[in-house]
Amino acid sequence: MLHVPECAAWTWDARPYPFFPALTDVWTDGANWRLGHWLTGRLGAVSLAALVRYLCLRAGLPQDRIDVTGLWGAVEGYAIGALESPRASITTLARHFGFDAVETEGVIRFIMRGTASVATLTPDDLVAAREGDLLELTRGQETELPQALKWQVARADEDYDAALVEARRITVDTTRIASESFPMAVPPEEAERRCRRALMEAWVGRETTAFRLPPSRLALDPADVVTLAHDGRHIPLRLVSIADAEARGIEAVRQDREAHDLPPGSPRLSSLSQTVVFGAPEVALLDLPQLTEDQPAHRPFAAAHAVPWPGEMAVFRSPSTDGFELLTTFGGRARIGTLVSDFFAGPTSRFDLGNALAFDLLSGTLESVTDLTLFGGANALAIETAPGTWEIVQAGAAELIAPDRYRLTRLLRGQRGTESAMGNPTSAGARVVVLDDSLASLPIAEADLGIPWNWRIGPASRPVSDETYMAQAFTPEGVGLRPFSVAHVEQPWRRPRTSGDLTIRWTRRSRALAADNWGGLEVPLTEELEAYEVEILDGAVVKRVLSTAANSAVYTAAQQTADWGALLGPGDTLDIRIFQLSVLVGRGAPKTVTLTF
Repeated sequence: MLHVPECAAWTWDARPYPFFPALTDVWTDGANWRLGHWLTGRLGAVSLAALVRYLCLRAGLPQDRIDVTGLWGAVEGYAIGALESPRASITTLARHFGFDAVETEGVIRFIMRGTASVATLTPDDLVAAREGDLLELTRGQETELPQALKWQVARADEDYDAALVEARRITVDTTRIASESFPMAVPPEEAERRCRRALMEAWVGRETTAFRLPPSRLALDPADVVTLAHDGRHIPLRLVSIADAEARGIEAVRQDREAHDLPPGSPRLSSLSQTVVFGAPEVALLDLPQLTEDQPAHRPFAAAHAVPWPGEMAVFRSPSTDGFELLTTFGGRARIGTLVSDFFAGPTSRFDLGNALAFDLLSGTLESVTDLTLFGGANALAIETAPGTWEIVQAGAAELIAPDRYRLTRLLRGQRGTESAMGNPTSAGARVVVLDDSLASLPIAEADLGIPWNWRIGPASRPVSDETYMAQAFTPEGVGLRPFSVAHVEQPWRRPRTSGDLTIRWTRRSRALAADNWGGLEVPLTEELEAYEVEILDGAVVKRVLSTAANSAVYTAAQQTADWGALLGPGDTLDIRIFQLSVLVGRGAPKTVTLTF
């Protein structure tokens, strides 16, 4: 036996933590710290068992009714940032470390998952219900499970700033991504191991079973693992719940011990060991119309550019100046540039052959495309004509006129209903973003629209408080939900008419991507109802607003007389502004027309 009074702690290093072991270019033995004998950086940790016992005592449980001998692992730090019960705190720990709590013989036992089987069951051991099958096996659908699981934890060696770990399955038929945040300090390699375990548990645990056992199996408790011999297979099952009656009703999920014996992830060097070689990225938050069918119409986009590219960008947001939460990550570097000369307004619905778009591109290239490829959506760019306002332009011809400087011609202007965003001119220096797969769709809800959020976007490998994060205020307005302006407003002189009621007619447009179909008889109505408002203008003054539920409105003789003192007739003009209405965002893009009589 060891004589503890004669033992000494070995070894406490005088080199300051976390600079040792992080700065391996200064101390070459820093890599040995992870599996070495150093106490430096470790004495502040507490065992998982001690932490759970402490939380139970805070809840008022007597010490002799708590059994934490089945727990192992260490916690470098755990923050309780809000009023919550000890049970809620333990639940968070259980989710992260993978253990269960079960009451047995008057004692609350905490047991790590992944234990060995304690019994083997065969169909002969089961009790048949009065009605129903002897055994019920259920397998969940893949589409209900996550393809990827992302966890946010804190790093004790980086001043407890956030770190992201991820586990992902490749060959599955689901695209769901789940994210969780844990208020605890964990080494990233351990957090990655536990994240992979949690994802494997979700997929293995989609196989559940229900059966009944005789009272002779009273020794079995929830969280125990049994092996079920069924159909030539031996299935390890973890008991989830037991209902005792004339027979013991069992619910269990499948378990794979290998999921609880995974190697840790690759160690991540602390940021102390890396020199900052890049600053905050160039970021553009774009509220644009819907660009693809798989893109929800209300979601805005994020585009980021940095040289060198850090690999992956993280997007955090908060309604205040602190408490930022991770929203999403993306890995594509966008092609962002700036105008080098003024860009003037031009025609829509046909090629603009009179203007040229000249801009400097920070990185990447552009090339000319055929008209057929152009009509398929190629070479699309967003130009910020005013703060937060973007015109979508497509270019058929691209010419490199200087290093990283392009001149685009054969333009299609005001695409996807952005003709009202056209500047005249858009000044030199305005931002230009190439619309491609590098743009990240921000997964916000419709309820988030109109809320002034504070955003921080930067390298996912850095904490959100790092100086490499770009801070920006941005309020998503749901431009993709806004109805397009109407088209083909009919001029009065095109039809024979006498003075009297004036019928104003137009053609409805649709923001649906399927509306761009020459074979359709009518474009689809993407709004919940068809409604319009027509403003009768006298310069900048609105004289009257006409409401209608069809693509025409009647300006009666009485209204004309009330507004102008006489009926409108030959030689007169009338300025009007037409809006299609949306239940979600109200008025759509305006169409302003001067009617000539």
